[in-house]
Amino acid sequence: MKYATTLNDKTYIIEINDDRHIVVDGVEYAIDFASLAGQSLYSLLLDNESYESFVEEREEAWQVLLRGVLYEVRVADEREERLRKASGGLAVSGGEFSLKAPMPGLVVAVPVAEGQTVVKGDNLIILESMKMQNELKAPRDGTVSRVRVKAGDSVEHNQVLATMA
Repeated sequence: MKYATTLNDKTYIIEINDDRHIVVDGVEYAIDFASLAGQSLYSLLLDNESYESFVEEREEAWQVLLRGVLYEVRVADEREERLRKASGGLAVSGGEFSLKAPMPGLVVAVPVAEGQTVVKGDNLIILESMKMQNELKAPRDGTVSRVRVKAGDSVEHNQVLATMA
């Protein structure tokens, strides 16, 4: 099965051949991908390099925390991608968005305030987990409607940290 995977406004075509091999834009890779402890933490061996990441499915995208950077990844199978292209690629960009903790951790900083206007990519919360600081960024332009944490707060996985409209 082929998937159109969008990361940072660039789309990659990923084909899953079997449990141990994938093809990304025509280049084959040997992989080993496994959930650790049945949670959102995954181990990935990609061409003999080891990676650990938190991966969580959200309403419209996957959130992947890898090496201290939080990525928003959109995945569509071949059929969904054809339908999206046929409809002109219209996407809903409004509505309320709740930023949730991708893992348990400690809030290091909250560089935004309620009522503040932000643009896509602005830092909303800086969260420390596993001795790494993770910048949780705005997925789109909007206004911070509520900040639910402050620096020094301990948070749990999936806890709502802030909302934006």
